[in-house]
Amino acid sequence: MIAYCEVSAFTDTPGSGNRAGVVLDADGLSEGQMQALAAFLGVPETVFVTRWGDGTARVRYFTPTQEIDFCGHATVALGLRLAQEGRWAGEALALETLVGRVPLRLEQGTAGDCRVWMAQQAPETRRVGREVRRELAAALGIDERMIHRGLPLAAASTGLWSVFVPVIDRLVLDGMEPDLAAIHRLSDALGVSSVYAYAPVGVGRFAARDFAPAVGIPEDPVTGSAGGALFALLAGEGALPVRSGRTCGVVYQGHSLGTPGEVEVEVTVEGQRVRDVQVGGCAVLNHEGEWVPGR
Repeated sequence: MIAYCEVSAFTDTPGSGNRAGVVLDADGLSEGQMQALAAFLGVPETVFVTRWGDGTARVRYFTPTQEIDFCGHATVALGLRLAQEGRWAGEALALETLVGRVPLRLEQGTAGDCRVWMAQQAPETRRVGREVRRELAAALGIDERMIHRGLPLAAASTGLWSVFVPVIDRLVLDGMEPDLAAIHRLSDALGVSSVYAYAPVGVGRFAARDFAPAVGIPEDPVTGSAGGALFALLAGEGALPVRSGRTCGVVYQGHSLGTPGEVEVEVTVEGQRVRDVQVGGCAVLNHEGEWVPGR
């Protein structure tokens, strides 16, 4: 039997935020068994620890339908469980993932709560042609005039590629009725995992929705990796206030699905270059269980 648990990340309320499966002892599982367990759990992503020791943990991430290179909310969920199980007390720890090493940092509060921070990969961006704007708007179920002209529309990645589409306000964001088949086609054509729509709600604060049918997730409740890529994109475009080489903020996501969560982001900037992106959040255990391979 394989022990697993379900954790809600980017929230301190069970069932809110984004759910992730966590398997701490997966060294004996085959790739097929990991995929079967991820499908059995049915949460957006499940993280498997396949090796542990010497300040590193080798991990793999699976959606219910396929393996992916990285997942932010599952990483936060994993950090919480390692701390709760007494396997991590805040010492140096790095995850070995398909996108490279991801250092983790544990921030412990005075009330016994904790927040897990993860360093993102070096940000990359790609321009999106103006002719695609209309297709993206139509796929999201909005008029092209509702796209925000003062914020960047581009593809970006700090581990996973998404195309970021700014809209004028949260009302437009909340009212979207996306065509998931069209989003899937556009995602494939643009070489991204998802279409991420975002709207400003204050200085350094954004609301967002992330549609990822290309990787088997119609709408991801709260997306840590994309939150980091969003802030890297905005900082690189000069769209965020920077003080003493640092900018920070919050992404609010999941409200449209009734599972609100918050992604905190800190970005370090040198000149016009983004040097470091950190994404953090809290998490809470939902439940634990055991799975028998082959059943």
